[in-house]
Amino acid sequence: MSKLKPEHERPYDIVLFGATGFVGALTARYLAAHAPEGLRWAVAGRDGQRLEKLREGLPGGASVGVLRADVSDPASLRELARQARVVATTVGPYVTYGEELVAACAASGTDYLDLTGEPEFVDLMYVRHDARARESGARLVHACGFDSVPQDLGAYFTVRQLPKGAPLTVDAFVRVDAAFSGGTLASALNQFARPRRMRAAARDRAGHEPRLVGRRAYAPVAAPRFAGEVGAWALPLPTVDPQIVVRSARALECYGPDFRYRPYAAVRRLPVALGAVAGVGALAAAAQAPPVRRWLSDRVRPGEGPSEEKRARSWFSVRFVGEGGGRRVLTEVSGGDPGYDETAKMFAESALSLALDDLPETAGQVTTAVAMGDALTDRLRAAGLVFRTVAIR
Repeated sequence: MSKLKPEHERPYDIVLFGATGFVGALTARYLAAHAPEGLRWAVAGRDGQRLEKLREGLPGGASVGVLRADVSDPASLRELARQARVVATTVGPYVTYGEELVAACAASGTDYLDLTGEPEFVDLMYVRHDARARESGARLVHACGFDSVPQDLGAYFTVRQLPKGAPLTVDAFVRVDAAFSGGTLASALNQFARPRRMRAAARDRAGHEPRLVGRRAYAPVAAPRFAGEVGAWALPLPTVDPQIVVRSARALECYGPDFRYRPYAAVRRLPVALGAVAGVGALAAAAQAPPVRRWLSDRVRPGEGPSEEKRARSWFSVRFVGEGGGRRVLTEVSGGDPGYDETAKMFAESALSLALDDLPETAGQVTTAVAMGDALTDRLRAAGLVFRTVAIR
């Protein structure tokens, strides 16, 4: 699939920051089990003893480096960025803890990946650090886990099977049976508590982005409906995924001159759908009160997660319905536990792809589809995720 690049002046190909957290440790184990021979990689964080203990438990751990760095110490993050070709970070919520590392990578020409699902953070990082990253050659790739790899690469996989040069629409229908991570809950509560800041960051980004001339890509807010295409009630999803997909569509000609994307949660039974809508509304309302938000955050803390047995029973599926140019295609991306095992796999394979694969020349803030596209899709298929075409009409 890929070959190690020639020896680089930096000591590490990949550094995993936040490696002792729950998803961080899963990612470290995945890298230890799947990294090609000769890959130079390290785990990093603020607690040296925990890092050493993690390394001792990894297959071939003796060859894995250990680096100390702390989000409260920008100098340590700058040194971390200078030592790696790719830095992958699990330390969130990113709007609180993430910017200094983005800045360090943008300044040093180091490729950066994270697991954020926070639209505000992505928009702020574009405004503040995209230009510097373009100058240095760094690729800043956000949302490299369940947010938003299945939707971003799934939409890319779908539009590549539709006629070129035609207006295209893609609807995505997400089904999940899994526990949410503590990090995901913390990020969601953070977003619900900051609606004005989210809107302000989006407006600021819109003022900085170049206009798309002669083409259009958009993701309108969809209304709930019964979707006969998948035989389920479709509820609009308030996630970062549509923004990521639209940015891929803006950057790549294969999405056509006029591209519309709508993501939904697919729920089979109407009472469950109504309960889900009420639950999201209640969570958003509760997040406005700091004491309630703290109480909810304490229910599942970042760094905690379900047992291996629970994760083994978890799964996800994203069905895509793409139309345009007189053709209709139904595709699917599916896999196991989305919040932990598959996220660790997507994250690790994204880092390996940036470090090892022959990729398009890109820089600045880019998406997984733009930066890695076919190479990452091939990696994930080989790693067990399913990308399949269900029907073409």
